[in-house]
This record gives sequence, C-alpha cells and structure tokens, in this order.
Amino acid sequence: PLLVRRGDPGYYAGLFSTADFDAALRGGEVHFGTHLDVTSYAEGVRETHNPSGRALPAVVWDFYQNGCSLRLLSPQAFSPTVWHFLSILQEHFGSMAGANTYLTPPGTQGFAPHYDDIEAFVLQLEGKKHWRVYGPRTGAEVLPQFSSANLTQAELGEPMLETVLEAGDLLYFPRGFIHQGDCLPDAHSLHITVSSYQRNSWGDLLEKLLPAALQMALEEDMEYRQGLPMDYLGYMGVANSDAVDARRAAFVEKVQSLIRKLVDYAPIDAAVDQRAKSFLHDCLPPVLTPSEKALSVYGFPARWQDGGPRDVDILITKDTEVRLLRHGIVRLCNEEAGVMLYYTTENSRVYHKEEPKFLEIDPEYTDSIEFLLSSYPNHVSVDTLPCETLEDKISLATLLFEKGILTTKKPLVQV
Repeated sequence: PLLVRRGDPGYYAGLFSTADFDAALRGGEVHFGTHLDVTSYAEGVRETHNPSGRALPAVVWDFYQNGCSLRLLSPQAFSPTVWHFLSILQEHFGSMAGANTYLTPPGTQGFAPHYDDIEAFVLQLEGKKHWRVYGPRTGAEVLPQFSSANLTQAELGEPMLETVLEAGDLLYFPRGFIHQGDCLPDAHSLHITVSSYQRNSWGDLLEKLLPAALQMALEEDMEYRQGLPMDYLGYMGVANSDAVDARRAAFVEKVQSLIRKLVDYAPIDAAVDQRAKSFLHDCLPPVLTPSEKALSVYGFPARWQDGGPRDVDILITKDTEVRLLRHGIVRLCNEEAGVMLYYTTENSRVYHKEEPKFLEIDPEYTDSIEFLLSSYPNHVSVDTLPCETLEDKISLATLLFEKGILTTKKPLVQV
C-alpha cells in the first residue's frame, strides 16, 4: 500500500464533488441498484437498502440523513471530468479503468471489511475518512483472482496501515489487501475509488492461450489424436496413486511430454490480440478536445439549412493529411471470419452497454492500418497509404473517418 499526503485540499478540485452527485440525481438518469447503492454497516452487519426505480433526490438524501452511505457506480456516465480522467488512465495502464464514488455521513461506515480483485486508488475529494488496511492473510490471497466475501473484525488481525485521509490525499492498495473505511464524527467523506488491472494476469492470458494451443496441436499433430491405452483406468486415478507400476510412470511421462510440446503450438500473438479485443470492448470512448472534434466526423458541419441538407459530402482526396484520433483506439485481429478492426470510438460511457464495435477489413488494407498505427502521432497524406489504387486509399480513409477513427490535419469543410 502507498499513502500520498498532498497537504492541498483543492488538489482534486473539479474532478467530482457532492454538487456533481446532486446534479446527477436531478438529471433523472440515476436508478437504484443499476447506478446507486444505499448501504450501511453497523455491529458487524452490512446491509443494502436499495428501493426499486429512479433514485429521486428526496429519497436519496433522506437515506443519507439517516446514516446510510451512497455508492455511485460508474460516475463516468454522469461526469465528463471523471470520463476524461479514466480515459487517460485506461490508455496508460493498457487495462480497463473503472470508478465508484462513495459518500459517507459523519460517524458511520458503509461497507464491511473485504479485499478486491482490482488495484485500487482511493482519491479523497471532500471531508476525511479513517482507513485501515491489512495485508493478505495467506499466500492464496496474494493478488487474488476474485474479491472476498464480507469479513468480520475477528478475522482481521492488526492493520499494517492506519490513517485518516484528508481532501487531496491518495491511498493505493493492491489486490488482496483487506480494507475498511469509516467516517469520523465531525466530517462527511466523499472519495472516488479508481480501479484497474482486473483479470489482467499471466493466468488470464493463458486461459485464452492454452485452449487455442491444444486446438492447433490436435489439428496438426497426430500424437495428440492417438487413443489412450485401453487399460489406463486400471492403473491410473487417485485410488492407484500409491502403486509402483511402470505403466503409471510411462503414462505420466507421456502426459508431460504432450504438455511440453504444446508450447510449440501456442499462438501467443493471436491470444494477446484476443485480450486486446476484450480490452477495447471494456474501454471508455475517447474524449475529444474542441480542436480534435473540429477535425473529425463529430465536428463535421453537415446540417439542414434553407430547405435542404448542406455540407454532407466527406471529400477526402489524395492530398488530405490524416492520422488516427488516438493510438490505442483500434486493434487488428485475424479471425476465422476474416480480418477484423475493433475500435472504441462508438463505445458507451456505461460499461458494456454496447456490443463490441468492429469493421471487417479487406486483408489488402491491413498494411495501411499498420502504417497509420506506426505513423501516429504524425499526419500522413492519403496518397502515402500502401493500398494498390488511389481509389482504395480514398475509400479506406473515408471509411475510417466516418467511424471517428481518423482525423484530418485541416477541417474538410471551411465553414
């Protein structure tokens, strides 16, 4: 765990506040259970008090006034600043970055002690909160794959870190570190927990890789398709594990040999591409600056004016200079159905609200996509794309521009 004291209550000013929380409730889009949890923790019992339906301010603030904590899930769906913040972090970590905000009344605790399956960054936005962090209790809890159930105080032992976070401070703890936070009697607390690196371990990569390696081995190597010995059930299995038998030793050696050979069939790059494809589905869409918007399809001036549409045609020529909107927003994947280009520009700010976004790409265009990736952040003229014909170059650039993947150096239409 790492504690960073800022000594600056305004360090996170503008990121998220109780006023933003209130505005989200008044916007009418927050629903209990889906976006907001009402919780309490008293005398060792953790309870959730969610009604059904829309989270009306009068109901929510009454819960808070009666000592309940409020957890806003996915604040990035309601806050442009949190969205922007997480979109930068996901690019930096190469892994999904999520967030929850927690508003806790003075003198209360909203959650039981537990550990999570994510790397956690607690940013104290307002007020203060008393935190206790405990080390993993066993080797199996070091960097766990899954979060724990609620724990009791009797299961915890002594904290390795105990502190009061004040506005502007940051507390980081890795997966598997048990934690609990409670409010002091004299101040409320608003904090945001940023999470990353969920299911992003070597083991998670191997879960994709090993089945694919076995499939390739079965297709390409007859040894994997040979039948098992007819009598192997008679000398293998737990009941026979203590028997001294040459057939057992030969069987074990055969299995080990097949597993060692499996490495030669492991499509490592293809498995990484499949993880990248999942990551792009998890991603928040990129946040555009005003200048980026003006140079992309999102700022294109097509409109209805004087009885008809104006400035509708996207006129890209061989001299148009283009570049990717961001380096990390696309991924080429070779799949059975063809070459797919996955992209993030049409994702939702709500996790997995949309299906994965992709284009089927003519295999002849893959060099051009790779050229755009390697050229970033520099602009290149459409004429330099390594397609066979000028028509192909313009067609590909237009398609990518229409999907928000490409931006131009100058606005296509002068308004």
